[in-house]
Amino acid sequence: MPEPSGSHSRGVPVGSGTAPLVVLASGSPQRREILRKLGFEFEVVVPGVEELESGDPEFLVIENARRKARAVERPPGALVIACDTDVVLDGEVLGKPADAADARHYLDRMSGRGHTVMSGLVVLGEQGEERSGLERSEVVFKDIPEAEKQRYVDFGEWEGRSGGYAIQTLGSTLVERLEGSVSNVVGLPVGLLAQLAPVLFERV
Repeated sequence: MPEPSGSHSRGVPVGSGTAPLVVLASGSPQRREILRKLGFEFEVVVPGVEELESGDPEFLVIENARRKARAVERPPGALVIACDTDVVLDGEVLGKPADAADARHYLDRMSGRGHTVMSGLVVLGEQGEERSGLERSEVVFKDIPEAEKQRYVDFGEWEGRSGGYAIQTLGSTLVERLEGSVSNVVGLPVGLLAQLAPVLFERV
């Protein structure tokens, strides 16, 4: 689902009349929380873009992040961070469940199996230069009992979530093993961000 165009909100307070150090081109509360914990000053601008929903997963997540980054206004000297995260199973990008029945179908497919959480990250630098990268995490779900699947669907955490789960809360009970970046699975790969925008981490 494309995010509403032109939506703005503050991350942490910035000085009056001062351009934000970082523009986060995303409406994701998980990404906002990660940046807050890193101590960055940032402004949230939700881009209104048409996102790709099918195709090669690596191309898709990077291209969607690029579209988000380019869709927002970048104040002079600010960095723009845009990320797109999705779950890939059997080479297919799952996207977000359309409804509760779809969410249950996702759990049926993923139970007892591994999947890849893939993020494309794009940073527009202080001079407008673009850097991009790809992060992968491998997640294996346990064999989920039928009652537990239904409990998770009823809990409603699947709504608006790529792959139909959130690892940071009740979704963690579905996971047997995770290899790679946890922050990537949450929605913003911090290690990759440090590679693409090291200047930010010099100021943390």
